[in-house]
Formats: sequence, C-alpha cells, structure tokens
Amino acid sequence: MKQTKHKLIEINSISSIPEYLINTPVGDLIKYQNCKSTPKTYEKAELVIVMCMDNRKQLTIPGKFAYILRTAGGRITGNEFKLSFAIGFGDVRYVAIIGHTNCGMVNLTSKKDKFIQGLMENAGWDKETAENHFNSFAPFFEIEDETNFVSTESKRLKEKYPKIEFVPFIYKVEDNKLYLVE
Repeated sequence: MKQTKHKLIEINSISSIPEYLINTPVGDLIKYQNCKSTPKTYEKAELVIVMCMDNRKQLTIPGKFAYILRTAGGRITGNEFKLSFAIGFGDVRYVAIIGHTNCGMVNLTSKKDKFIQGLMENAGWDKETAENHFNSFAPFFEIEDETNFVSTESKRLKEKYPKIEFVPFIYKVEDNKLYLVE
C-alpha cells in the first residue's frame, strides 16, 4: 500500500473547526458528527455527501440536510449526473467527499478469490462469469490509499465544477469521527 502524503486533521470541538468551514454546511456536518451538536431543521439539502457504501459508516445528520451518494469506495466517476442534479436542481454549493479507514476497495485484487466464491455461492453465478465480472470492474473501483483517493477525487471534481466547494474527509471506523484531509 502506498504511503499517504496527506495529513488528517482531528476536530473534536466547534472551536477547532477551521475558520473557512464555519457557517457552511461542511462545518455543520462536522458539528453533527464529531461534536454531537443539536441539529437544526432543514427544508432543503445544503450539502452533497459522497461516501463509500460500507455499512460500518453511519453519519449523525438531520433529515433533509444532505443528498447522499454512496458507491463502492466513494468513486462517482460515471455517476456525475447525480452530483450535477444536486447542484443544478437542488442548488447545493458544498460537497463532502468521505473515504474511510479499512476500505474494502483498497487492494481489491487481493480479495478476488473471496469475491468470486461469494458470487458463486450467494448469487448462483458460475466461476467464469464471476471471474469475468471481477476482472472487468475491479480495476476501475480499486483504490490505492483512502486518503490520497479523496484528495485526488476532490481536485478532479473541483476542475469539473469550479464554483463548488469540495472538502475531503476520512471517516475512521474505529471512532466514528470525520477527519479533515489537509
């Protein structure tokens, strides 16, 4: 696994939220998840949250606060229309890109045998079909490092949507907190 080159910033109090995020939906996300702030009532989404589909990650957010796009590894390449809808139709200006520790998409090729066996046993697929499926999609979804991925993905999306603020995070499954990626 490649060594991450990005620093994680721990935020455990409202006063430690970076100034540029205060009074933004991203700042509110941090307040709800890490500081257990009492939620406000929302009439419409103010944020898009892009995150992995992993069931170990549960965000503490109020209803109607955010559009949530969950995909393997948090990769939305090929699914940008969903993000565009939230921006164009929902008037959202902030996006949190959330990766997490111990992501199954990291070093995915090492999980090939289990993946294929699971499709054979659980879905009734034959080995060749399961293997072809893995070989077709695994290279697209595999990520080398969670932190580098969310940073790179945030930069890629910022180029595509220059007026939108993209903020990368890592969710540590060990403590259920969000860490800002510097």
